[in-house]
Amino acid sequence: MRVMVMVKATADSEAGQMPGTELIEAMGRFNEELVKAGIMLAGDGLKPSSAGVRVKFSGKGRTVIDGPFAETKELIAGYWIWQVQSMEEAIEWVRRCPNPMPGDSEIEIRPFFEAADFGDAFTPELQESEERLRQQIESGQGKERR
Repeated sequence: MRVMVMVKATADSEAGQMPGTELIEAMGRFNEELVKAGIMLAGDGLKPSSAGVRVKFSGKGRTVIDGPFAETKELIAGYWIWQVQSMEEAIEWVRRCPNPMPGDSEIEIRPFFEAADFGDAFTPELQESEERLRQQIESGQGKERR
């Protein structure tokens, strides 16, 4: 099962406070463990919401809203994508993680949808199309930009 492991933002991360060398080293060691175990597929830190935007959809309309965004506890400061056997395994890995923030922090784990979750609506044709897209992404094809 694939899961997204999200490091929740804090007032410090939203203020742009960068981690110290000790935390960067500890997180680097943890990431190395994840890679060696075959768990980590991707992961990165995110800049504060002041560097981001949201796009609000209403019918055919689109409104761009510049950051920062008010609800810090709902924001993400970083993420990993892991391949694990179960939610319990993901939890055990998170328990081994260094505290990602200088103060109190929170990490959320959420599973990705798998093809079987969509039932009959995800037809064999749609599954084949999805697989072609995944292969294109992995091979780096389709880098045309508008």
